[in-house]
Amino acid sequence: MSDIQITKEDGETRGRYVAMVDGVEAELTYSRMSPKRIIADHTGVPDALAGKGVGKALVQYLVDDARATGTRVVVLCPFVKAQAARHPEWSDVFI
Repeated sequence: MSDIQITKEDGETRGRYVAMVDGVEAELTYSRMSPKRIIADHTGVPDALAGKGVGKALVQYLVDDARATGTRVVVLCPFVKAQAARHPEWSDVFI
């Protein structure tokens, strides 16, 4: 597997983090509540990327980006919620 390349697509009301691995795309989407508050609402990782750490990499990118921008994250996505429970060191980001 090649390195996971993650980019951010940020719109006025919605955005997403996109991971590209071997030409296959995975995403973590969010909705904007305010300039400094978002809702993580969906993580989609195709079967071709299952078990390769892509979902966790997307959440880590979300956490790093939120810290860098001073953004707090409300978690609705079950996958993000499970990752947050496994990583208490991320609790400063999640509401």
